[in-house]
Amino acid sequence: MPMDPDPVVIYRTFNLGEAQLMRSRLEGAGIDAQVEHEASATMLDVAVGGVRLVVASDRAEEARALIQDKPS
Repeated sequence: MPMDPDPVVIYRTFNLGEAQLMRSRLEGAGIDAQVEHEASATMLDVAVGGVRLVVASDRAEEARALIQDKPS
């Protein structure tokens, strides 16, 4: 799926599984999300800042609210 030309990073982690879980949660809520730098989770996490979860800029606020409300 094409991403908004101005995607926004809404979440960073060094745990690939966590990023994929957050992406799944957002997509379940109807927000298109992409995980970037997946390979860095095993090799160069510090060099590239870990794994990033990005969404379209017009959905960033809603996505951040869902991420902050994640279950413990």
